[in-house]
Amino acid sequence: MLKKHLAGLLAAACIATPFTVIAHEHGEAAVARSFIKDIQAVEGTYAKEHGATFFQELAKGQHPRATVVTCSDSRVHTNMLDQSPEGDLFMIRDIGNQIATAKGSVEYGINHLGSSLLIIIGHSRCGAIAAASGDYSSLEPAIKKELDTITIKKGIASIDGVKANVNNQVAAAMEEYEEAVKEGHLLIVGAVYDFADDMKQGAGKLNLVNVNGQTDAAKMQAELTRKDIADETDAVNHKHH
Repeated sequence: MLKKHLAGLLAAACIATPFTVIAHEHGEAAVARSFIKDIQAVEGTYAKEHGATFFQELAKGQHPRATVVTCSDSRVHTNMLDQSPEGDLFMIRDIGNQIATAKGSVEYGINHLGSSLLIIIGHSRCGAIAAASGDYSSLEPAIKKELDTITIKKGIASIDGVKANVNNQVAAAMEEYEEAVKEGHLLIVGAVYDFADDMKQGAGKLNLVNVNGQTDAAKMQAELTRKDIADETDAVNHKHH
């Protein structure tokens, strides 16, 4: 958990303990042994409840509707997005929900799995954002390398930094997939999962902050409701058939 080395920088994201988890010291192998037993028990129940048919369908392949780039933070998970994410969400996680450090995975989700939605999700109290907005020169080289690609202002307020980073990630994705967006094959959405209610829109709400590069509320709505070239082509093809 990097508790000692990241104290004060990544504390909010990497070492914050959910209230349902008993606090423990860094590096306790006994905790790990106990937890793997819990994982096996939970997975066993999951497998039994879903049954063989469910897994037989999964084995046929995946066609996820969304490629999701979100933070590695343990407080951010698929159960807030989809009650049955299996085969539906192609999940990509890294510190700071970045495109740059996961480009191959993003390209695979969009170009090879055919996701029509790319959603980039930041979150409140993000430790990566806190680190990137301050001095992280004492951290390990690999962590510094990932933080170097988060381009936000030094000293920026936490939630403002989170939103700025999400907008930067959407901008990068828009540049990469410009044609797919223009042709109506891909929708790129930036959002903030705000469990701390820092945006004052309600604790635990997923707030959309960017849709296809638009950040104004009215323009975002227009992007969500506009008729695309792909829609028109499908309608013509359907008519002729």
